[in-house]
Amino acid sequence: MSQLPFLPFSKPTIDEATIAAVSDVLRSGWITSGPKVQAFEQQLSEYFGGRPVRTFNSGTCTMEIALRIAGIGVGDEVITTPISWVATANVIIETGATPVFADIDPVTRNIDLDKVEAAITPRTKAIIPVYLSGLPVDMDRLYAIAKKHNLRIVEDAAQAIGSTWKNQRIGAFGDFGSFSFQANKNITCSEGGCLVLNNADEARLAEKYRLQGVTRTGFDGLDVDVLGGKFNMTDVAAAIGLGQFAHIEAITAHRKKLAQHYFACLGSDFEQKYGAQLPVPDFENSNWHMFQLVLPERKDGRPARATFMEQMQERGIGIGYHYPAIHLLKMYRERGFKEGMFPIAEKVGRLIVTLPMFNVMTTSDVERAVDAVKSVLAH
Repeated sequence: MSQLPFLPFSKPTIDEATIAAVSDVLRSGWITSGPKVQAFEQQLSEYFGGRPVRTFNSGTCTMEIALRIAGIGVGDEVITTPISWVATANVIIETGATPVFADIDPVTRNIDLDKVEAAITPRTKAIIPVYLSGLPVDMDRLYAIAKKHNLRIVEDAAQAIGSTWKNQRIGAFGDFGSFSFQANKNITCSEGGCLVLNNADEARLAEKYRLQGVTRTGFDGLDVDVLGGKFNMTDVAAAIGLGQFAHIEAITAHRKKLAQHYFACLGSDFEQKYGAQLPVPDFENSNWHMFQLVLPERKDGRPARATFMEQMQERGIGIGYHYPAIHLLKMYRERGFKEGMFPIAEKVGRLIVTLPMFNVMTTSDVERAVDAVKSVLAH
């Protein structure tokens, strides 16, 4: 059994070699963007098939910068899912464009591509699909829609490093690929992200957007021709990323093993017996960033998720939820969104929970979590 008195839903693991590498950076005198950032970008580029990659201080800003590189702005519409971290929609507003939501598929919990196509108007300029828990959408269909309607794709692959589609790594093909290295991701920089781009011109523009629009030439040449921000990754964060990235294949394999053990322990009759919906058992494409259930509604009318989370915590198990439906948050209600517009997303957003899944979990930890799940749901 686990040695942890409380089993969290996520826990970053930083090995001693990485801690030593961070110490070396701190002693070097170069702690902002420098050689470690360049080395990390080079390794990521090789991983993504040689495509240009630029790193940033968050995954959020990579999506905004991708939209700006694509020329998205006032008067444009961008279609995305209501089930994601709110950043996915916020970045659309940041550019001056209008977020348009399409409901999700009840099985995959990803954006429903039929509903995406139905939502396209003459103002639509881009789609931001989200690969929830690391499970990609149907990439062939997604890019067929984009080609048919001349749309840009900004893949919110924040959770999908190590995921694949038909044996190709997510990020190694397609349009823009946005990845997060936030603390609970499969690999972390503590905070950070990267953007996979299409060509050298886009990479140079991304560099401008991440550091105040600045272009330097020679010893003292400096100019600004676009409005950028302050989004650069530090060498401290890149050193953590390099240490984590060295283990990406082993991390992905281990998480798949944990997910398989979850299914085995929950049992083939789990959904019928307990009324909770399991995730899609995809062991070909998903990196198993998260293992999520959709709970049944409670017959007594009490809030199902809050009660479940409280009772799991009493049993020593940490539970997360990813995510409440974006369109029902106050800022989006004030933009005209309301209940009933995206019923599948609303149900999932109300009832989805995230079970423990992290890199040093054991199969005994999975068994402990499953015993608690069954105990709570049985009562």
